[in-house]
Amino acid sequence: MEKRDTREHILRIGMDLMARQGYGATGIGAILSRAEVPKGSFYHYFPSKEAFGLAIIDRFAHRYEEKLLAFLRDDKLAPLERIRAYLDAIAQRLDNGGCDRGCLAGNLGQELAACNQTFRRRLQHLFDSWQEHLANCLAAAQAHGHMSADISSSQLAGVVLNGLEGAILRAKVQCSAEPVREFIDVLFSRLLR
Repeated sequence: MEKRDTREHILRIGMDLMARQGYGATGIGAILSRAEVPKGSFYHYFPSKEAFGLAIIDRFAHRYEEKLLAFLRDDKLAPLERIRAYLDAIAQRLDNGGCDRGCLAGNLGQELAACNQTFRRRLQHLFDSWQEHLANCLAAAQAHGHMSADISSSQLAGVVLNGLEGAILRAKVQCSAEPVREFIDVLFSRLLR
């Protein structure tokens, strides 16, 4: 395996384990065993578990942002339809067995934000970025007259993001996408109109 491939392989395995069981419960030994790489390979790329965790957040942020922007910049759909398609895709992922994973950023935020400021700041930056992308799409909807402009698009994007993260947490606890579907229904029938 090439060096870049080895690093990506370790990150992919670690991200899966952390999404399912959290940062604290994911030991380096379990990652190495599942990735089938020696300890030296891990420490060649990551000087510590914290550095590894931050690399996972960065990898997740990059990949998730690509997916988010693919929805929010889809000019074939009206701005609110883009947001709806994005949220429906999340519900579909949960329906397809993703409930045990929830949202990696939300999971890590709940687990680590109070005890590790480096993780907290990195996750805050990630959530701020998502909120900004949602705000841009909501501002476009407001500019086209598709929804009320009596609330700032940034504030509304924060409400959408906060509600979504809460619904994903509930979906994980209930092992069902239903909380996300309920959130989507209320969001579009009451708030985004």
